[in-house]
Parts: sequence; structure tokens; C-alpha cells
Amino acid sequence: MPLARSLSVTSLSGLEEWDEEFDLEDAVLFEIAWEVANKVGGIYTVIQTKARLTSEEWGENYFLVGPYVESNVRTQVELIEPTNPALKQTIDKMNSSGCKVYFGRWLIEGSPYVVLIDIAFTAWSLDSWKSELWELCSIGVPWFDREANDAVLFGFLTAWLLGEFAAQCEQPAHIVAHFHEWLAGLGLVLCRQRQLPVATIFTTHATLLGRYLCAGNVDFYNNLAEVFVGFECGIYMNINKYELFQKIEAGDRQIYHRYCIERAAAHCAHVFTTVSQITAIEAEHLLKRKPDIVTPNGLNVKKFSAMHEFQNLHAQSKSRIQEFVRGHFYGHLDFNLDKCLFLFIAGRYEFSNKGADIFLEALARLNYLLRVNHSDVTVIAFFIMPARTNNFNVETLKGQAVRKQLWDTAQTVKERFGKKLYESLLVGQLPDVSKMLDKEDFTIMKRAIFATQRQCQPPICTHNMLEDSSDPILNCVRRIGLFNSSADRVKIIFHPEFLSSTSPLLPMDYEEFVRGCHLGVFPSYYEPWGYTPAECTVMGIPSISTNLSGFGCFMEEHIADPTAYGIYILDRRCRGVDESCNQLTSFLFQFCKQSRRQRIIQRNRTERLSDLLDWKYLGRYYIAARHMALAKAFPDTFIYEPQETTAGFRYPRPASVPPSPALSRHSSPHHSEAEDNEDDERYDEDLEAEKDKVNIRQPYTLPMKNKSIALIGANGNGDEVMSEKN
Repeated sequence: MPLARSLSVTSLSGLEEWDEEFDLEDAVLFEIAWEVANKVGGIYTVIQTKARLTSEEWGENYFLVGPYVESNVRTQVELIEPTNPALKQTIDKMNSSGCKVYFGRWLIEGSPYVVLIDIAFTAWSLDSWKSELWELCSIGVPWFDREANDAVLFGFLTAWLLGEFAAQCEQPAHIVAHFHEWLAGLGLVLCRQRQLPVATIFTTHATLLGRYLCAGNVDFYNNLAEVFVGFECGIYMNINKYELFQKIEAGDRQIYHRYCIERAAAHCAHVFTTVSQITAIEAEHLLKRKPDIVTPNGLNVKKFSAMHEFQNLHAQSKSRIQEFVRGHFYGHLDFNLDKCLFLFIAGRYEFSNKGADIFLEALARLNYLLRVNHSDVTVIAFFIMPARTNNFNVETLKGQAVRKQLWDTAQTVKERFGKKLYESLLVGQLPDVSKMLDKEDFTIMKRAIFATQRQCQPPICTHNMLEDSSDPILNCVRRIGLFNSSADRVKIIFHPEFLSSTSPLLPMDYEEFVRGCHLGVFPSYYEPWGYTPAECTVMGIPSISTNLSGFGCFMEEHIADPTAYGIYILDRRCRGVDESCNQLTSFLFQFCKQSRRQRIIQRNRTERLSDLLDWKYLGRYYIAARHMALAKAFPDTFIYEPQETTAGFRYPRPASVPPSPALSRHSSPHHSEAEDNEDDERYDEDLEAEKDKVNIRQPYTLPMKNKSIALIGANGNGDEVMSEKN
């Protein structure tokens, strides 16, 4: 079915005429999620980056609620006494009743208050609460599903906290409770069942059934209307005249009770939101409720922006990746690192959902194209996906040791050479070059060269895999035959761990690594939003996304020509797998044909889109959702009148498409390659930036806490875009 615009708010100018005023002086916001001060997945990034904006809006009346995990609390949370009298009484009463509730400040930007609940301390109540859940909602949770058991404990304790807080308030408070994902959703269901005076919001960042079904190699999005969920704990999908059948029984997946909690939360909430248009359609079919508003995920652009230096940071990070490559490919370093492009894919290890399968196939086809066209470009593709390992690969560690040894040897010879040169110049004589390096120097260098000899190919995987024979990436590499041989123009490095600056192998954190790469490739089949391409964008790194990801759909809606801005949108909805793979191969091949100067210009354009993903813009959707919930829960106090959706602005095509740098002045690092003379089209980066700047709206400015809140659309020219100068 078509991905038609069907929601009340979908574009950045959708709230332009909305001007209802809300006095939040007596309102309190609780934001409940399993990933508060507890990093598990992408929701952690959403809450962490959004905290500063929400704290500015709500001040002392904003509280995050999550589980107490001691290892995280030690490093992320400062435990203090509650500042709110009602909340202090609530926590004291719960603690005296057999609970363990902690209060503190989360040490992130914005320093929000957190209420952390120790669910293990109340595990003795699990059976009675599960019985109550069955009596109230007819939802049975099996004893062996630990995650669902945690959700039951967390849900009942959260509802207890909110109910007790409402009772402790001297005057009736306007409480807003925002629940994220099914793990926190049970608390919302209990709040409504107990008729607590709480305005509730439920946000699903990805549906349970959608994730499971997409992992089953089903044409999911084109057959959403055919999906039905039966009470007998099965999921069925019928396609055309025959039944392409995906049945997830309780004995196989055991997710029906989780689905029931998720669906109940979606239906009980005053306001139901999701993170993208594509997930909104999915939720409408699988959860049977149309979202009231789409709340796209943003980032604190300030954290990633390097103002005038982001091109220089790219060069610095790239040089560190090059050092790793020198060690990894020692003995087979027969390619020019200056003509080497670094591509990467990162995220949760879901081979099909994240698009690793189609990426590998496209790399094999790209390798063929580069070879038959006698290209001097070498592509190194990194796969950063955590998998089960037991240690670093010995051959990989040896490579870095050999590289370091070579460096030390070169420094030793350099010092000996420099000393002889210095002594020769001191006596007023020009050095005899033939005597500058003696026999011992040549011996040292020959030994270093012999140490670089290697009988095997450079390894694909940097670690020892526990399940090497069944690993999807390694099996696919064996099938396509990309073994890092000298003849291949495409090399593959599989790093089955998240990056860390303390790693002895590749000592870089994720942000540094992304900055040093040339292109992020994320051809996901199931990606409700997609933080990885968003992070690439705010760091000025081009990326490939799909029209089945929330990020890809968002960019297609707001940019007239995404490709010109370094945002490549792969069609995985209306094309078969082979066609999508060919399109991805074409994107990669065209990128490989760009000159260095063209890539610099493209990075400048990509970086200018970063404001589009700033919470200063996207946070207004969460503001609208909260005001909508207040109006529904407390209609006598708050009024919300949704406005008709407007078209929203779109970035135009850049002044120069495709990027052509021949006559531009050097506002980025200067170089003198002959490729700069390939064509004669004039390009002025400052002029182009000015043209783009008029399409950027003024960021939403939060009023002070003691003033009424009004969402006012920005009609001005907007803030300055970060300059692309170096």
C-alpha cells in the first residue's frame, strides 16, 4: 500500500500556526523508559540527547524514571535527596513499603532528575502482580520470559509511583507520563485501569511484530494489510493467491504476551506516537491504532558540529584509520592509501534487517566493476556489528605489532641519518649521501622488510568468532569470494565489537571513526528511524539509507534532491532484491568515481543539513504530543486544536549539481591534484550556503519556566548554518 501522508503533523512547518498557550507551572512530566541511565539500544540515545531541551522546558518538574542498575548508577548518576516535597514523600512511603527507589541527577547534558526503581528488590511480588495482570487484562506472562517478567515488575512499580505521587500532591497536579516502548507500557495500562489523574503518552520506536516478521525474509511492507494476529498466539501473512506463511508460535518466538502489552499500551494512551511515517503505517496495521503524531528522533547537533574544522577532523580521523589499515594489510599493502575509500555499516547484528546481506552482494558487484574498468580506487568496507567472540584474532594483533615495529625501525634509521647529517653540516661540508647510511642501517631495514612478509591473506574478521561456521557475514563473504586478495579492489574488515578508544586494535571511539570514513552504508529493510545515518549527516559524512527507514523517508520529504546533498536513498520498497542491489552498486560506483574535491564539496553540503536533525526543531513534536495529552486528560484546563498539515519546506537542489570544483576558491584543505581540472563549472561554497540558509527555519526558542508555553512557527530566515570553511 502507498506510504501516503496521513498524520496530523509530519513536516517541520506543520506546527506553524499552532498558538495555544499552556501554563505548565503546576504540571509535572514523568518520562518512563527502560533505557534511562541504562544503555541497551537506540532509545537511550533518544532520551539522553533530548534531556537538555526537555529540562529547559519543564525545569524542576521534569523527572526521568528507569530501572536501577548498580553498575550504571556508579558511573552515570549522582544520588541526592528529592527536591520536590511530594516526590520525596512518595519515595519515602514506597521505600517503607518494601521497595527500593533512588533519586538523583543523571550526569548528562541538561542534568535531569532521575527516579530509579530496583525491580529485583520487589521480585517477591512478581507472582501476585502477574495474577492481577491476568485478572485485569487477560494477559498471561510465562515464567521463563525474564524480560517480560522485568516489564511486569517495572510496570506495577511505575504505576505505584505515579499513583502515590498524585496522592501526595497538596493540590491536584497536572501529571504527564510519557512511556517509551512495550517494556514500560504496562505502567501506562495500569494508570488508565486505576483511573489515575495522569495524561499518558505512549511512543513505540519499533513494533515487536514488525521486527520479527522482517527478519523472516517476508515482503512485509507491501503486504501489511494481509497480516493478522490471532489469539492462538500465531502471526500469519497471506500474499496473493497462495499463502506465504510466517507463523510465530508460542513455542518458537514466545512474543504474543509482549505484543499484548504493546497493543494495550497503544490503545490505552491518551496520545499514541511513533518515530516515523513508515512505522506509523506499520503500527496502524499491527497495533490497530493510528498514531496521533509522528515524533522524529533528533540529535544535539552542538555535540557533533565542529564549526569550521569538521573537514580537518575528517582528515585527522582518516589518518588514524589508515594507520590501522597499514597494519591489517601488512605484506599485501599493494594499493595507494591516498586513493582508498573507507565505507562502513554499523549497528545491531541483524543480518537482513540492517541490510548487511545486500551490502555484501553490492560490494561483490562493485569489485567487478572496479576491476573491469581498471580503477585505481580501493574500497575498504568495515562491518561494525557486535557478535559473540572470545578474543582478538592473533593475526590481526600481529599486523599492528609489525606496523609499530616498522615505524620504530624507520625512526631509528631517521635519527642515525639525522645525526650524521648534522655532524657533516657542522664542519661545513655537504654530506656524502653514499656514506649517510652504513651497512648496519641497511641490515636493520632489510630485517624489517623481511618481517612484513606474509604467507596468508589479510584476515576478514578481527576477532575469533565463537560461531564462525554459522556466522551470516562470514558465510556470505565465503560465497561471494571477497577474501582481501591482491586482485580485489574491494576489501572487507569485520569488527564484531563496538568501537572503543581503549581498544589495542583500533583505538577510536565511534564518533572519531565515523568522521574518518567517506561513506556510511545502511541499506536496512527494517529501520523505524535510523540514528546511524543521522549521525553521519551531522558530522558531514554522506550516507546511503533506504525508503523503508524513517530517516530515509524524512529526508525524501524535506530535500528536493537528497543525492546532491550526500543522502542516497535506496529503493527497497518498489524494487526486488536484485534491483535494489543493482541500485546500491550504482550508488557505490558513482561515489568511487568522484574526485577528492567533489567529495569535499559533498561533505560540506551534507553537513549543512545537520540543523534539520537538531532537537531544536524536532523537539517541538514531543512538545505538541504532551500538550495534546494534557488537553485530552484535563479538558477543563487545557484546550488543543490541531491545525491542518501544511506542505512543509524542502531544501532545493544545490546551486551546482553535480559538485564541480574546478574554479572554486579553496575554503577546504588545498591540494594540487590534476583531478581539479576535470571540468570548468564555477562553484562558490559561500554563495551556495547562503541560498540554502533561507530554507532553514528559526529554531524553536523555549520560554522561561514561569511563562506560558506557546508553539510558534518560525517564519524568519533562520539561524546561520554551520560554515563549511576549513
